Amino acid sequence: MFVRRTFLGAVGAATLLLAGGGLAGGAAAETIVVGGKNFTEQQLMAEMTAQYLAAKGYDVDKNAGMGSTVLRSAMENDQIDVYWEYTGTSLITYNKVDEQLSPEETYQRVKDLDAEKGIVWLEPSAANNTYALMMEREDAEAMGIESISDLAAKINGGDEMTFASNAEFAERPDGLRPLQEEYGFRFGRANLKKMDSGLTYKALDEDQVDVALGFATDGRIAAFDFVVLDDDKGYFPNYALAPTIRAEVLEANPDLGDLLNALSAKLDDSTMASLNARVDVEKETIEAVSESFLTEQGLI
Repeated sequence: MFVRRTFLGAVGAATLLLAGGGLAGGAAAETIVVGGKNFTEQQLMAEMTAQYLAAKGYDVDKNAGMGSTVLRSAMENDQIDVYWEYTGTSLITYNKVDEQLSPEETYQRVKDLDAEKGIVWLEPSAANNTYALMMEREDAEAMGIESISDLAAKINGGDEMTFASNAEFAERPDGLRPLQEEYGFRFGRANLKKMDSGLTYKALDEDQVDVALGFATDGRIAAFDFVVLDDDKGYFPNYALAPTIRAEVLEANPDLGDLLNALSAKLDDSTMASLNARVDVEKETIEAVSESFLTEQGLI
């Protein structure tokens, strides 16, 4: 089965959108365009989906490596047919909902809101890749920090703590500023170190910072023996990983729903953390990890 694979960075994808070009070319029933964001878990899900659908007889064009808003815009503009999204991202970033909802309410709300835009949410997986504030275990235990409230108390008590964050989290409506408001503390501008997402783990591991932003299903958390601080006020929403698909593509290819739901059912926190670790820690290729997982699960 021939799978066309291309890589679009955020700049290239944005240029394509501005130019009005269509990835799918209006032939969704013939070629399924699979999208993905620009970090390991999303690269894995895009590759896994491309291999899976190709094995089931589809001609697939994979376009991974996009920024969140660019990828979402590409789907809304009929340029991406399928990609894996997080419920919390759609709720807050795309639909501007700031209510605190349960995981079930979050999923139903984004399903309803996105249906109005021609996007279908299929069955969510049990993987919740929510944000996480991490510390080195030895430091957290020495300082008696188990939760974000404990961290806030230390900072408000005069301890200087440096924080590694990616640029997106520092600006997101569900990001750093409202988190600090919720917990009543501030790292301070001088103590905020912005860097690429993957580098936050390295910075923490090498003692360049005291606290770092991570993602709950990232395999490096366990590999580096980091501790995730308890979000004791329940600030972060649920970020369940789920397949999303354009409604007209699903209508033209109804079996895609069952196929993608079958893959979604195989995913949970520990599975995604293990798959991510194989790429980020053990340095296996995304293609090899994807193929072995699909084979082991009997999907291909």
